[in-house]
Amino acid sequence: MSITFGQDLPLERPDADGRAAVFVPKADIKDDVLQLVRKGAAVVGFGNHDRSVTIYFESNRFNEPTLAKWELKARKAYARLVDDLPTTSKMTTKLEYFEQVGYISGKGINIRRMDSLKRWLEFSDAMETAPASESVTWALPPPPKKSSIDTER
Repeated sequence: MSITFGQDLPLERPDADGRAAVFVPKADIKDDVLQLVRKGAAVVGFGNHDRSVTIYFESNRFNEPTLAKWELKARKAYARLVDDLPTTSKMTTKLEYFEQVGYISGKGINIRRMDSLKRWLEFSDAMETAPASESVTWALPPPPKKSSIDTER
């Protein structure tokens, strides 16, 4: 997937329903950048007008069971990106260090280069966290429970 700024690579921070890019580090990434991102991390982001990218990443540094799968890490990083939450798990860097492998939105993830994602996860010894398919759809939250006051009316 060759990247064209503004066509393939989303520009500027998306809103809650907007789309962001999904990245994996390239093999020739600078070591200091890789150490910040950490092996096995899910990386999401968007392009900037100066041809750099702003990325948010989640590597589950604290081994939370709710972030055991790669797609759950991607969802958490995407939520931080959309809400512009303060975090140390973000940076602005050169696009040349990363390969865009798909897109993420509030509805799910679409992986267009599964081979590259699997290469990254294999390099990271994290193949067991890989998504089962190229398309991951988020489950809708359950409807709110009715209170006893609502049922008495």
